[in-house]
Amino acid sequence: MRTRPMALAVASLAAALTLAACGTGTATSDPTPAASDGPSAGVSTSSPAESSSAESSAGATAESSAPADGAYVTRAEYEADPAAYEGSKVVYFFHASWCSSCRATEKAIAETGVPAGLTLVKADYDSDTELRQRYGVTTQHTFVQVGPDGERLGIWTGSPDGAAILAETV
Repeated sequence: MRTRPMALAVASLAAALTLAACGTGTATSDPTPAASDGPSAGVSTSSPAESSSAESSAGATAESSAPADGAYVTRAEYEADPAAYEGSKVVYFFHASWCSSCRATEKAIAETGVPAGLTLVKADYDSDTELRQRYGVTTQHTFVQVGPDGERLGIWTGSPDGAAILAETV
């Protein structure tokens, strides 16, 4: 009878999909070092003034230049001086350290950078609960585009890299 092997295959597939999914909210152990919770290496985390001087002295690439050329910053960095990012599309990235698709997006951003005209603000899904409630975020790996006054302009999930994030913006 072929039912048992088919049932085992279906059960295995269901288990694999469950383990790979991030939207369940179930925490798993995080093999990445705690330092990965901050902005990724190779992606700009500085203000426009800092980027300009850093570029001239260090010969940085376009991905690590001023926010007009794309920036990936922490929430604290953004909120300390939101005017520094005027003129770019600002998108909060609700990231969870235990989320495999969040880590994959962050890796893609580290490898390819943030597109020109986009400021990506990393918000911690687990601890930034007030911000999540403000924008109606119910799952990690969610992106929220905000206007200059902080109003929500758009919300979506699942973008795999900077280009896909920018493509979703208004």
